Amino acid sequence: MAQKLTTIYIVRHGETEWNVRRIIQGHSDSPLTKKGIAQAKALARRFKTLHFDAIFSSDLVRAKRTADIIALEKRLAVETTRVLREQFFGKYEGAKRDDYYSLFEKWNEMTDRKRHRFKISEDVESNEEAVIRFITFLREIAVAYSGKTVLVVSHGAIMRYFLIHLGHMTYDDMLAFDNRGLLKLESDGVDFFIKEIKGLRKIKSVYGKRRRSSDIR
Repeated sequence: MAQKLTTIYIVRHGETEWNVRRIIQGHSDSPLTKKGIAQAKALARRFKTLHFDAIFSSDLVRAKRTADIIALEKRLAVETTRVLREQFFGKYEGAKRDDYYSLFEKWNEMTDRKRHRFKISEDVESNEEAVIRFITFLREIAVAYSGKTVLVVSHGAIMRYFLIHLGHMTYDDMLAFDNRGLLKLESDGVDFFIKEIKGLRKIKSVYGKRRRSSDIR
């Protein structure tokens, strides 16, 4: 018997204080701003008439708080997991974003394959390492909740790398998710079929340059 497709909604957490201050977050945490809480409530309204069979979230406070707000009227417990966390930035967490990306001097000379595997230092998770744990979890829940509908609350960078990994876009497209950005997909536990994308926007490159850009994490 063919595996039934599982519908998975993936959303980015609401705005945080470190988002506003343009600080690298990664596995470190920063509380939602008032705007971030309002964004989570807007997602709750969007999903008001949609039935979820389960809600999963990164265990980081910014994602869990967003998930709790969405789950409030659903009468569902939020299940948290480390594998849905943002990319780990090691010693660079807490650094200014522009300072961090100024270290990527040869980024523009790399192919997307090399960019996906690039590590600025050994204690930093590569984009590929981050997205592999993310995809593994999505495949597991697609099998466990076959034919059902699931919500996942995670983070902007890992959602972006997911689309790049699937070949849906490239690094040169310079697109990233807004807070409360959304992906709707279907999966049989192996393949992913993108059905809807909300909140992707064009950003400016900051790699190797000390210049401001739109927030992408």
